[in-house]
Amino acid sequence: MIEIFTDGLAEPSNPGIGTYGFVVCRDGNQLKRGHGFDGDPVSNNHAEYAGLIAALRAVEGLADEEIVVKSDSKMLVNQMAGAWKVSKKALNNGAEGTYVDKYLEAKEAARRFPRLTFEWIPRELNAEADELSRVAYREQLRKRRGR
Repeated sequence: MIEIFTDGLAEPSNPGIGTYGFVVCRDGNQLKRGHGFDGDPVSNNHAEYAGLIAALRAVEGLADEEIVVKSDSKMLVNQMAGAWKVSKKALNNGAEGTYVDKYLEAKEAARRFPRLTFEWIPRELNAEADELSRVAYREQLRKRRGR
């Protein structure tokens, strides 16, 4: 089984500089990891979905395997699992920096994985993905300072 741990953030405020991190494991052994910049300004939710999309792209070759995405974002987990809906107002609003565009992109990416499930985990069990999102944030700050 493949486990994907994913996280996103918007700093120093929400909306803010959006970054994400993810870790991919098979049977407890790390296969891949990544982090990146999502945009500025974007919401925390936008960055959460950007992390999910990046992680799914990283495992495209494993689409036939059982994959569990683990996230500390209840919104991401419940929306992707179909337990929570995206409001019609949010869908019709779709303003830049909101998460709706990334949600729709994530739903499209998820269709390629027939055995994909989502699980909410407490923040403390998502420490490595969280740290990778913070690494990406620090990289953005350094770029902005010209270093």
